[in-house]
Amino acid sequence: VEHSASAVVMNGDAGHDQAEEAESKQDSSGDADPGDDGNEQEVIVIQDTGFTVKIQAPGTEPFDLQVSPQEMVQEIHQVLMDREDTCHRTCFSLQLDGNVLDNFAELKSIEGLQEGSLLKVVEEPYTVREARIHVRHIRDLLKSLDPSDAYNGVDCNSLSFLSVFTDGDLGDSGKRKKKGSELEQIDCTPPEHILPGSKERPLVPLQPQNKDWKPLQCLKVLTMSGWNPPPGNRKMHGDLMYLSVVTVEERNVSITASTRGFYLNQSTTYTFNPKPANPSFLSHSLVELLSQISPAFKKNFTALQKKRVQRHPFERIATPFQVYSWTAPQIDHAMDCVRAEDAYTSRLGYEEHIPGQTRDWNEELQTTRELPRKNLPERLLRERAIFKVHSDFAAAATRGAMAVIDGNVMAINPGEETRMQMFIWNNIFFSLGFDVRDHYKELGGDAAAHAAPTNDLNGVRAYGAVDVEGLYTLGTVVVDYRGYRVTAQSIIPGILEREQEQSVIYGSIDFGKTVVSHPKYLELLEKTSRPLKVQRHCVLNEKDTAVELCSSVECKGIIGNDGRHYILDLLRTFPPDLNFLPVEGEELSPESQKQGFPRQHRHRLACLRQELIEAFVEHRYAAPEASEKASEAATPAFDSPTSSESTLTPEDTAESEAALGQETTSESQETSARDNPKSREVVLNACKAVGSISNTSFDIRFNPDIFSPGVRFPEDSAEEIQKQKQLLKDAAAFLVSCQIPSLIKDCLDHTALPMDGATLTEALHQRGINVRYLGNVLEFVDKMPAKPQLEHVYRIGITELITRCTKHIFKTYLQGVELSALSAAVSHFLNCFLSSFPDAVAHLPADELVSRKKNKRRRNRVPGGGDNTAWASLTPSELWKNIASEALSYYHFTLQCESADQAVEKYGLQKITLLREISVKTGIQILIKEYNFDSRHKPAFTEEDILNIFPVVKHVNPKASDAFHFFQSGQAKVQQGFLKEGCELINEALNLFNNVYGAMHVEICACLRLLARLNYIIGDHPEALSNQQKAVLMSERVLGIEHPNTIQEYMHLALYCFANGQLSTALKLLYRARYLMLLVCGEDHPEMALLDSNIGLVLHGVMEYDLSLRFLENALSINSKYHGPRSLKVALSNHLVARVYESKAEFRSALQHEKEGYTIYKNQVGEAHEKTKESSEYLKYLTQQAVALQRTMNEIYKNGSNASIMPLKFTAPSMASVLEQLNIINGIIFIPLSQKDLENLKAEVQRRQQLQDSGKAEEHQEDSQLVLDDKLPVDD
Repeated sequence: VEHSASAVVMNGDAGHDQAEEAESKQDSSGDADPGDDGNEQEVIVIQDTGFTVKIQAPGTEPFDLQVSPQEMVQEIHQVLMDREDTCHRTCFSLQLDGNVLDNFAELKSIEGLQEGSLLKVVEEPYTVREARIHVRHIRDLLKSLDPSDAYNGVDCNSLSFLSVFTDGDLGDSGKRKKKGSELEQIDCTPPEHILPGSKERPLVPLQPQNKDWKPLQCLKVLTMSGWNPPPGNRKMHGDLMYLSVVTVEERNVSITASTRGFYLNQSTTYTFNPKPANPSFLSHSLVELLSQISPAFKKNFTALQKKRVQRHPFERIATPFQVYSWTAPQIDHAMDCVRAEDAYTSRLGYEEHIPGQTRDWNEELQTTRELPRKNLPERLLRERAIFKVHSDFAAAATRGAMAVIDGNVMAINPGEETRMQMFIWNNIFFSLGFDVRDHYKELGGDAAAHAAPTNDLNGVRAYGAVDVEGLYTLGTVVVDYRGYRVTAQSIIPGILEREQEQSVIYGSIDFGKTVVSHPKYLELLEKTSRPLKVQRHCVLNEKDTAVELCSSVECKGIIGNDGRHYILDLLRTFPPDLNFLPVEGEELSPESQKQGFPRQHRHRLACLRQELIEAFVEHRYAAPEASEKASEAATPAFDSPTSSESTLTPEDTAESEAALGQETTSESQETSARDNPKSREVVLNACKAVGSISNTSFDIRFNPDIFSPGVRFPEDSAEEIQKQKQLLKDAAAFLVSCQIPSLIKDCLDHTALPMDGATLTEALHQRGINVRYLGNVLEFVDKMPAKPQLEHVYRIGITELITRCTKHIFKTYLQGVELSALSAAVSHFLNCFLSSFPDAVAHLPADELVSRKKNKRRRNRVPGGGDNTAWASLTPSELWKNIASEALSYYHFTLQCESADQAVEKYGLQKITLLREISVKTGIQILIKEYNFDSRHKPAFTEEDILNIFPVVKHVNPKASDAFHFFQSGQAKVQQGFLKEGCELINEALNLFNNVYGAMHVEICACLRLLARLNYIIGDHPEALSNQQKAVLMSERVLGIEHPNTIQEYMHLALYCFANGQLSTALKLLYRARYLMLLVCGEDHPEMALLDSNIGLVLHGVMEYDLSLRFLENALSINSKYHGPRSLKVALSNHLVARVYESKAEFRSALQHEKEGYTIYKNQVGEAHEKTKESSEYLKYLTQQAVALQRTMNEIYKNGSNASIMPLKFTAPSMASVLEQLNIINGIIFIPLSQKDLENLKAEVQRRQQLQDSGKAEEHQEDSQLVLDDKLPVDD
């Protein structure tokens, strides 16, 4: 689609995000429900205006608080518990004219509450529960600046380092300093390791030390006392529990928490005397009591709270799902009562023995689905509830899975061998990813049992997104931890009491030998069949009667005791991938065969991704008359519109080009066919050609049971089955012949810009390519004439392939390790993987710890028993041999390296990047320090360096559908140039996202980034800064401190800082981004050119010419490599370099670079283009300057030093000119327009729109195309 802009054109670094557009379109089509059209009108409902109330807390002045009618009373409670002057209160009620407000009431429903009402905070008596909450809250306040929870990956804390580089808040500092004085104070020299060409890749700067983190100590110890729980006679005095405290002044005191508050009692460690001490300092809040007995507490607590409230809220709000850090410093392990108490009540297997404490997850998950969804407020409420329960469930499931693997949960079948055990904890059912009772014997045994849970999760995600009323799926979370895969599921009520045979009323429990069906299930599943492209079909049961199904046979339907219709085992929701499923007597299409398919795979559960099905169907729609015959005929080859020299593909894929060329021509014919009644017949034939199941519309569906062993079909459907087989072969061929080339093309023209393994995987997934095709993708790149321009993709691909193979090996390796030897085993493995030290020797744990006798009895975790120290015999050469053979057998790719050093040498990899990728993939956390990988004398890792091993969690991400639609329409408006309307829609989307997800979420991050960009374009720099600062913080917290997205956000923030006059901050941010990028993917990456151009420009602005040149020349060489020496990017790079040489008065070099640029402009856009004219003007100017300089020099030579010479003017570039160049390279172009121009432009856009609709618009009008570099990130 082609857009034109009225006030702004943004392209340039649209890199990362365009690809996501396709997926976001596809997401929204699934869940669109009838209410959607009403979006625009419904907005009004939500924006009830806020009002102000006065709050009076005991002992403080009343203060004003802005509230909104939607808020609950509880939210005011939260605000008070966070405010500096009221944060120590937790047990209070809010009263209006003496009436206690209900915590869960919405403010608008409270009678008499209006603008200016006075709410009183009234202290309430404590209960045991309230006392615990109070103590925990105080502990949280004491620990609020301590990052250890983030390192330990608990309570949804995660790291953020932005404030280290911005020195506090950004908004105001630009205005204080005057421009002139700012220039003098900047130290612009980057650390050595950040300079272009540096080979050092240190790890320590990843986590710069924050000055605030030497926490102010308020107390030495605060723990539960050993005298708990209070005896009966003390309960009757109101004692709830006892605490022991050691103050900083070394005073030991014992405190009673009673219904009236906290006071000192007379107990000591060894004698119990609950009588109040004298004085007892009875206080309603523990903080007040401690402040009275410890001056240090009083002073430090106040200082701590000041610092806490100064931090940006986004640094401390919990994230919706836990983010783990793969590096951490050594932290002191301090005594912490609440943590210890947590560990004993909630972490271990006790939780389910406390009645009333566990949540009925299944009931919560299903009830939230049943909430009404007729209008916007209802949908928001429903989606918020779904999201909340879901993130709670994911957290509980993760904790449970870890407890299961750590051996802290009792199995429900303890008699069986370990691999077959199943567990129930906290109302969640856990099973291990092993082939139990040969269930998957036919399908690949353990490999199939390992793949099934993720396939099932994808099925749950797909059915959840279609969201059909009355059809229920189980809460499902897949956790990989310590080499084991655990599936956690919510429990269908009543399923544990019944035998499986009785309860399944739809589907099959033995892969299709016996099959049953049920009319209600058919009716419900029919509703999902169109969006999921599932064909209704018949299979034969054991009595040879036909049974009708609308899903794969494995999909089972069970009606729970709650009367709900559940479906489970959705592992074959999507059709099989024939490229990896050799079937006797079946020939694949020539495109597949040419690439060496079908290939043997570990298991027979390989299926196509939903994205591929969508893309395939869309491709078919686009080319209905392109039946097989047409695609063989010669069609015009597809020219890549970017630059003439990027030849797209190796010779052998000419056909795929033809197929691509086909798509464009067919669209107009298709539209005319639809409107013309005579062409009914044409449509009919076209439908047949496409493989549609209906004669009047293109409706392609797949039968998921084709090629399932054990499934038999009735005779009369033989022809239908043949068609289905052909359809599957076509889809498999489409993946190889269209999707992979189109991914490579997108990488060539930088619409896809992967930076690390995760972003590469995302790019594959968006196009529906499974990661098992990674070897193919790499081979494809390898054969390309344009391979040098894809070197970054190749390198990232090889890194990903090696680390994934290593992960497979590591998984089995870990299963053979005793818990006590975990650190030793992991460090030994990493040494074998990365260290240059040839004979890595493992350190076995000291003998006194290894009791051989006990081993035999201890629930033998090692499948098949055996010696638990087998892991220690692994050698580097053996590991790398295994990696190579895994690459060959899994990815069908030949690795040409037998050691880490050879891999680095041959493929240009970085060991630090390999370390990051393997740690993130397996959940290893290592000590942050400099590792010497290349020493041949000692191994790089010791067991002290392995700090932790975290779970890697996969779950469904529930979506905020309405917010998402607003976001998309906002984007569309902006792309058409209606900035104001776009801005309003995106602000609205932000409100809705916040409403559903809370404050922290990836999608909110994308929203903030786009808002910041719009603020910047409109000229509101402070607002742009504030929004972009939030985007950076959120990206750090939700995606990780060195995620590629975070690097992007840092770059945007630097630009806005520069525009706001904060030059030194801008540089610090750019240096941070460059450091992170070096760590994640190294220097040789197209995105590095943009980053270096930014750095070079800012340095030019602060007159650091030599440094500036180092960065700009590096950018120039990277641009020439990846965009081709004749691209416009290279012309611009040359111009930037020329400007710096001009500032240095080195006119010859300046002229040389500007001439290069001029030549490119002349050849690419012609003499008349303004760019060419500008360049030729600048050349003239440079020539004059050079001549003037020469004249002056001659004068000096002739007359000696007393010559009267005109002083030459060397001017530093103006900030405005630097900013202008920064905007250009970052793809932001301002077009000054009058009101009249605006009107004309809008009319023009509408006219084009109509043209477009009639299908006559030109395909590629590159220049006027406008691309926004923000699409929503989509989960994989």
